[in-house]
Amino acid sequence: MDVRQDIRNVAIIAHVDHGKTTLVDELLKQSGIFRQNEQVAERVMDSNDLERERGITILSKNTAVHYNGVKINIVDTPGHADFGGEVERILMMVDGVLLLVDAFEGCMPQTRFVLKKALGLKKKVIVVVNKIDRPGARPAEVIDEVLDLFIELGAQEDQLDFPVVYASARDGYSSLDPTVREGDMRPLFDSILENIDPPAGDMNGPLQILFSSLDYDDYIGRIGIGRVERGSIKRNGQVVLCKTDGEYQNVKVSKLYQFEGLKRVEVEEASLGDLICVSGISDLNIGETACDPDHLEPLPFVKIDEPTISMNFIVNNSPFAGQEGKFVTSRNIRDRLFKEVETNVSMRVEETDTTDTFKVSGRGELHLSILIETMRRQGYEFQVSRPKVIMKKENGVLLEPMELLIVEVPEQYVGSVMEKLGSRKGELENMGVRDGGMTHLEFRIPARGLIGYRSEFMTDTNGNGILNQLFAGYEPFKGDIQTRERGSIVVHETGETTGYGLFNTQDRGRLFVGPGVPVYEGMIVGECAKSEDVVCNVCKQKHLTNTRASGSDDALRLVPPTVLSLEQCMEFIKDDELLEVTPTSLRLRKVILSKEQRMKQQFRK
Repeated sequence: MDVRQDIRNVAIIAHVDHGKTTLVDELLKQSGIFRQNEQVAERVMDSNDLERERGITILSKNTAVHYNGVKINIVDTPGHADFGGEVERILMMVDGVLLLVDAFEGCMPQTRFVLKKALGLKKKVIVVVNKIDRPGARPAEVIDEVLDLFIELGAQEDQLDFPVVYASARDGYSSLDPTVREGDMRPLFDSILENIDPPAGDMNGPLQILFSSLDYDDYIGRIGIGRVERGSIKRNGQVVLCKTDGEYQNVKVSKLYQFEGLKRVEVEEASLGDLICVSGISDLNIGETACDPDHLEPLPFVKIDEPTISMNFIVNNSPFAGQEGKFVTSRNIRDRLFKEVETNVSMRVEETDTTDTFKVSGRGELHLSILIETMRRQGYEFQVSRPKVIMKKENGVLLEPMELLIVEVPEQYVGSVMEKLGSRKGELENMGVRDGGMTHLEFRIPARGLIGYRSEFMTDTNGNGILNQLFAGYEPFKGDIQTRERGSIVVHETGETTGYGLFNTQDRGRLFVGPGVPVYEGMIVGECAKSEDVVCNVCKQKHLTNTRASGSDDALRLVPPTVLSLEQCMEFIKDDELLEVTPTSLRLRKVILSKEQRMKQQFRK
């Protein structure tokens, strides 16, 4: 058994917003990767626009730093449960993990999710208590919480004896003492070298590379990212690709890269334990193994959890179709969706009975909304239906996905939150009070009960609540749930909204559009205050006459419209409504645009 002491492979896992990407920033800076005068962006690993805007990591990224002659490969992982597929497969590439926990918030649902995966794969864990300089930090209690979580998740005895490092990623220091408030990241680096096992295996044996991730480059095509599990590989080497469907394919590795800081650097050779990028294999997929031609031994790949929510992606057929998008045909949309599945392993795309509709399944609303947002930025135009949960049948029993919902709210809002979640079949499992007057609630609730709840929650708590959810397995069907109670304000005719028409409509409910917006018959422009849909003429002009009356000719006062985000639109629509997505607009509409046709349909039901 050969052991490579000059390499450590480690992933950073944590709940969303606990400081993973900021910590990677500091490790990069203090390892001397950047020049003295180099301009470095904040959260340098969050490289795409969506990640920067939302402040979350969506795709896992690789980087590498050098410390005391040892190369440390670091993988920054997403913190949202919806992107759990990214985390699960990345853990195959590393020998240990840094579990990052906020010194104030403690263990959150995503901490539980990623830690369970890491412990299941027998990875070494270093606990990093981050943000120890935060007001209200409680490092000692947080360590107790982490220990309880380890025991609850069935950690083995040697895993329970985990090393702890205290850090402030923002201020760039770490220490083994929770009271220290200065210094640098050396204690964390030392802890990684001391506690994370170096790669071990057969350095001179037949080659095995397991591919856990994919990337794409416009110049060199598809790039496979993986780890050399055994032996070594040279540039231009011949290997056999063991496909996931059991087939074998002879391929040539045209280029080899390794990570150095934020760059991919071309190398001639890589051996046991190296994390590498390979180009030249055109139809490579995640989970496949590259082997020595004389020894075909594919490696098992981690099982990725199944999707829980599905939506229909439909070719846009509204009166405004094709005016704003660049890619609008069913062929364009089909190619783009199937291309997404190649790199996004926890997503599924199925063709339906009609050629213009595709069923897309993912881990959650956020998982699907990121895909929709990415596609509209690339110039695609399409429509999506309301998200639906994916049911299962086992032994004749109908099962539905459940979520563990963790809520932190100020005391005065607890009543309204419990009432709303109770009506959505939520069961309270745990309740406690945090320092500072926040109440901590844990619910077990069907996934479909949470569709459309987030915006209500923000209203009920005046924006003071924090909501986190985590997939918690399948349970027998819980019965019907009453969702959105209010109807829609639907447009009467095609035209442009006027101040006069909106002024006469705004008493009916909440408007989503202002004056001067092009609309079509059947489009939804607001939420009705009552439970049924109401059809209004928002394009009505005021007829001018030569008589004037004091009072009636005053300026019309319009209430500012509520502009819905993509997620809010997805939560708002009912089963008989669609969301039209174009690069510049989001429009809500009825599936059947004509009022007469809708009335006939209702009458038939």
